[in-house]
Amino acid sequence: MLTSKKLLKYKKINHGFFNRNGGKSVGIYKSLNCGPGSDDNRNKVKQNLKIAKNKLSKKSKKIFLLHQIHSNKFVFINKNFNFNNNKIKADAVITNQKRLPIAVLTADCVPILLYDRKNNIIAAIHAGWKGAFKGIITKVINFMLKKGCEKKTIIAAIGPCIKQNSYNVGENFKRKFVKKDKKNKIFFKKKKNIFHFDLPNFVKSQLKSNKITNIDTINLDTFDKKNNFFSARRALKLKHDDYGRNISIIMIN
Repeated sequence: MLTSKKLLKYKKINHGFFNRNGGKSVGIYKSLNCGPGSDDNRNKVKQNLKIAKNKLSKKSKKIFLLHQIHSNKFVFINKNFNFNNNKIKADAVITNQKRLPIAVLTADCVPILLYDRKNNIIAAIHAGWKGAFKGIITKVINFMLKKGCEKKTIIAAIGPCIKQNSYNVGENFKRKFVKKDKKNKIFFKKKKNIFHFDLPNFVKSQLKSNKITNIDTINLDTFDKKNNFFSARRALKLKHDDYGRNISIIMIN
C-alpha cells in the first residue's frame, strides 16, 4: 500500500493506493485484484476487497465502489444515502460520512483522492482520459466548494497511473485535445513518428486550473511491469483476455 505524504499529515483520514501485491487471486489476476467487473473468481475479489479494507481499517464499513463508465458523473453520499441501490454508474464519489471507505478502481487511468481539511469532506475520482476530458475533476471540485470547502483547504493526491512514455496515441486523439484547447499541445510529444500523451500532467493541470495548489503526485508508471500494478495496456500487449484492477481508497476516521 502506497500513501501520499501530504494526506498522511491528517489524522482524521486514512487512505491508500494499492498495487497487485497481497491478494488471493491467481493467473492474470494475481494477486490483489479488486475489480468486481473483471472475469476473476467472485469470491477471490471479495476476499481481496476485504484485505484492502482491513489494511485501511478493521472497524470500517464495506468499501463503497461505483460502476465506472468513463464519464463526468459523480455521487455524493450523505447520511440519508440509500445503499440498496444497484451499483451506481459514475466515476467519482464524495462523502462526509465517517468510517465509510470510498474507492476507485484503475488499470492505467488516474486515481485522485481529495480531502478538504476544513470541512472533513473526501472524494475519490477515476480519471481516465475520457472522464478528464469531459471535466469530471472540475465537477467534483465545484460540488465540494458548494458544500463549503475552500480551494486553499483541499489537498489532492494523484495516484499511480500510466506515464507518458508508455502511452502512445493516434493523431486523431491528439487533434481532439488540441481542438478543445490549443494549450493541450504541451501534453503530447512525438517519438519515432508516434504521439505519446501525458495523462497525469493533464489531470494535474485541471486541478491547477481549479486553483487547487496543494497537490501530491505518486510518480509510478502502472504500465511498467517492475512497479507491479495491473495495467490494461500491458494486458492488451500480452494478448490477455482481461486484466485485474488496482484500488485506491480514502476514508474519514
